[in-house]
Amino acid sequence: MGVQLTIPLYEGGATQSRVRQTLALEDKAAADLDAARRSAALSARQAFLGVSSGLAQVRALETAERSARTSLESNLLGYQVGVRINIDVLNAQDQLFSARRDLAKARYDTLINSLKLKASAASLTDSDVLSLNTLLSPTADTALTTLPVAPSVPHPGAAAGKTNAVGRRPMPQ
Repeated sequence: MGVQLTIPLYEGGATQSRVRQTLALEDKAAADLDAARRSAALSARQAFLGVSSGLAQVRALETAERSARTSLESNLLGYQVGVRINIDVLNAQDQLFSARRDLAKARYDTLINSLKLKASAASLTDSDVLSLNTLLSPTADTALTTLPVAPSVPHPGAAAGKTNAVGRRPMPQ
């Protein structure tokens, strides 16, 4: 009965190189894990801030939309009584449409950021996506159907020939 033992006495440093390589790969894996954790934390933080600021922006733009609607209604009334011209009404309409566009974009961005937040927290489900899809689908009852539009009636002074080229009454002389 015999025992045979083989111990390499000299392999040109290959054994130590493999040990150093394994230790370096372990360090790299740990650094990659830390980078992934930092990236996940950063994306969650950015999504949270996006949702928070988005909600504040939506509230502000809802106020701006109400203000623009009131302005349009006032300009329409002023046009009907002859103290405003059609360009005032058109400018007020433009402000209302701009406010609505900005509000829609802010709402969309806030919804997307809420999905990103849920995804970064690993709590995004199919029902979240389906409910968002329901929110974004077109409906028959849209806000644009209640929009006051610029009147197609002539300016009150135009029928009597009392207005100048821009629709304003001339200054008394």
